Amino acid sequence: MIYKAVILVGGPSRGTRFRPLSLNVPKPLFPIAGHPIIWHHLDALSKVEGLKEVLLIGFYEDAVFQRFIDDAARDFPQIYVRYLREYQSLGTAGGLYHFRDEIQRNDPRQIFVLNADVACSFPLNDMIKFHNTHRGLCTILGTKVAREVANRFGCLVERPENHEVLHYVEKPESFISNLISCGIYLFDCAIFGEMKKAMQNKANRVDQDQFQVQDEKLRLEQDILRPLAESSKLFVFETTDTTDTWIQIKTPSSAVPANALYLEQYQKTNPDRLLKNVPGGPTVVGLVYKHPTATIDPSAKIGPNVTIGHRAVIGKGVRIKDSIILDNAEIKNNSCVLYSIIGWDSKIGNWSRVEGTPTTDHATTVTQNGIKIQSISILGMDSQLF
Repeated sequence: MIYKAVILVGGPSRGTRFRPLSLNVPKPLFPIAGHPIIWHHLDALSKVEGLKEVLLIGFYEDAVFQRFIDDAARDFPQIYVRYLREYQSLGTAGGLYHFRDEIQRNDPRQIFVLNADVACSFPLNDMIKFHNTHRGLCTILGTKVAREVANRFGCLVERPENHEVLHYVEKPESFISNLISCGIYLFDCAIFGEMKKAMQNKANRVDQDQFQVQDEKLRLEQDILRPLAESSKLFVFETTDTTDTWIQIKTPSSAVPANALYLEQYQKTNPDRLLKNVPGGPTVVGLVYKHPTATIDPSAKIGPNVTIGHRAVIGKGVRIKDSIILDNAEIKNNSCVLYSIIGWDSKIGNWSRVEGTPTTDHATTVTQNGIKIQSISILGMDSQLF
């Protein structure tokens, strides 16, 4: 049985909310828990039996993903990874339809579509089992969030007895449901017939309205998923496993809880990736990832939920907690870094303190008495603090 996957990576005009970090690296390639965001997608997809090809679809320059693809060939030799570049931004479904022949090549039975900007435990094999129990064309991975943040996402109303999606609304103005779409989908190939209908409907609207413009843009959420729900072809898989978690990565602040999520995944599946307390080494509290080339003074105290990147240097007496230290950064003696991201090649001087405010899994800022206050502290590339 053949499966195929598509990761929607967007393009350079997107991800502006991820600045200043996206000024130096595209958001899909930002390192979390020691690897680019979409590396974790590939790691999960590599565990799906019969999945041999993953297509990255977006409108970045071709060269942007070449190094990542080369590294993926080494890390996941059983998967062929390619980048397909849109000639312009075609929307979340337009790129899928534009490259439909490539996606359907070798006749895959089903196709995973994953948004790049999510961190997740990716219960993909469970989604396959569920998908094969219903008559629909699409299974959405769903999760429940707090009522007050639900309207930031695509909301789903389901029929409880069979999990059919009765109603789908993207970012509703009022509360509809706290069951939301995780941006991870499993489609039958017949979905391209539905996309063709959506394109035809769009062409008909252009014929009737002289101000409409004919193009290949399609929105997955509004143009495809909503009609699927109306025709009883959309179902939601909401995992009941408490170890399955999900975070949307929209801003730099959300990268810190996403980092913690993947470190927890390492503890369950690859504990050898995590830094351990050893005689003569630094004090490790909780879950910490350290790149093999990074150096940490034995008097430092690191963790929990910390990633230390390539050739980073951590000095004497340093305390780091709930933070990401990027490549070649230097944290000098007796400094303290809490709830922060320290950019590439940055330097934090002796006795300095960089501290943000903890955020929840689905919030990127903290509000107090109705006023937005500081969240994660972020230093961009080559910053210096003395």
